[in-house]
Amino acid sequence: MIRRKLLTVIGARPQFVKASAVSRALAADGTFEEVIVHTGQHFDANMSQVFFDELAIPAPRHHLEIHSLPHGAMTGRMLERIEEVLLQEKPDVVLVYGDTNSTLAGALAARKLHLTVAHVEAGLRSHNLRMPEEVNRILTDRVSDLLCCPTAAAMANLSAEGFDRLPCRVRRTGDVMEDSALHYGRLAGERSTVLDRLGLRGRPFSLCTLHRAENTDDPARLASIVAALHEIGRDAPVVLPLHPRTRAALQRQGVPLGLTVVDPLGYLDMLALLQATRVVLTDSGGLQKEAYFFKKPCVTLRDETEWVELVEGGFNWLAGAEAGPIVAAWRAAAQARLDFSAPLYGGGTAAAAVVRALGELG
Repeated sequence: MIRRKLLTVIGARPQFVKASAVSRALAADGTFEEVIVHTGQHFDANMSQVFFDELAIPAPRHHLEIHSLPHGAMTGRMLERIEEVLLQEKPDVVLVYGDTNSTLAGALAARKLHLTVAHVEAGLRSHNLRMPEEVNRILTDRVSDLLCCPTAAAMANLSAEGFDRLPCRVRRTGDVMEDSALHYGRLAGERSTVLDRLGLRGRPFSLCTLHRAENTDDPARLASIVAALHEIGRDAPVVLPLHPRTRAALQRQGVPLGLTVVDPLGYLDMLALLQATRVVLTDSGGLQKEAYFFKKPCVTLRDETEWVELVEGGFNWLAGAEAGPIVAAWRAAAQARLDFSAPLYGGGTAAAAVVRALGELG
């Protein structure tokens, strides 16, 4: 059997997690030879190499090392370099994930060369065009040939936007992040020592991540969120793995931190913290879902979310950036008794569904 070539473009830590599940399924299926391109968008060892090591993702054949640039410059540089790789590799399909600059650059470069584009995590909408992620996902969806949707809401979004009338395939596959969370969650308990390193084993704590530009680049929002975290921390520790952008913003704005601050963590350490935490507070899209996978209530530090089913189901509190509502939401979440049994995201079968959908492409 002649194997077809699939080129995967990744660059940010959530994409490494998603790609690990699909890469395993691709290897088991055998239809495609996978070539991985790492744009370098996340380049710090704690945000990149540790994920490849822990998740056993095949080593990138191409590492573009593009990072630390404004959005336009970064996307443009990626577009130029990915085009060079595509001309060299001549893949049958180009696969992109999520909503980063790497996603958009990979999709645009492939489309300009008339290559088939597949988008995993298609159809998500926050309806906030001030978010660069929203712009990236909308444009990527529009130029994709295969749109793999994680949820019913994502399918409905594409239908409302007229994708039923476009020359593309739309499939509800489920969420590949759940595949990875379930697979590696079991390993985290065996391998991670983070609870002992931080002195948290057996102690109640909250887990927080904070990195969205809408929060880090707005001094008032950032200060208000940190004030809320300090208030919450009076009850029990708040653990904050600190994104480099957030660390720089805090230093630039002179915002003091009286929290348990750690450097960015590997995936297994994050899963260990997730499984032990009391409540998750985050502005990350991925962590909102991972909280659900591990049956944890989540307070979202944004004004909207693309994961509307979590809010509608009562698993996620949209708290914005005001200190009072954040603290009130945390208190409600900490006391909530929730039923997490609904299989909102596919139950761990999404990667196989994505590979089946890729096999349908001509």
